[in-house]
Amino acid sequence: MNDVFLQLIKLKPKGYCCAQLIVMLALKAQGKTNDDLVRSVGGLCFGNWSGEFCGALSGGACVISLYSGKGGEEEAPDERHMTMMGELAGWFREVASREYGGTRCDEILEKYPSHGKCGQIVAETYDKCMEILVSHGFDPAVGSKG
Repeated sequence: MNDVFLQLIKLKPKGYCCAQLIVMLALKAQGKTNDDLVRSVGGLCFGNWSGEFCGALSGGACVISLYSGKGGEEEAPDERHMTMMGELAGWFREVASREYGGTRCDEILEKYPSHGKCGQIVAETYDKCMEILVSHGFDPAVGSKG
């Protein structure tokens, strides 16, 4: 059991969903909190509340964008942004299909109805986001545009 999983064990009982948890972990790595961001990411919970893409994937995409996306009028997305997003999506598609029964929240919950694998999926996705960011020269502790 790694540090990420231990953090998730503490946060999950507080009522956060997959997408919120993964964003909260990234903010914590930066030494930040942002209730507005966490609240807005809640719209991605449970596959956008419709069983679509797993919240860990959509939350992970938000994490990649937190570091490399466009934030203000004077900014442009980092040139590595789309590559990193593609790496995350490709990895998730492969792993989730093989290990968890699909990439959609409803597919995963059909196979694991008690949400028994959700914490593991969130932890693995967060770790993959950090791996992708580091491999492209970002420092997860620094925040945007490394």
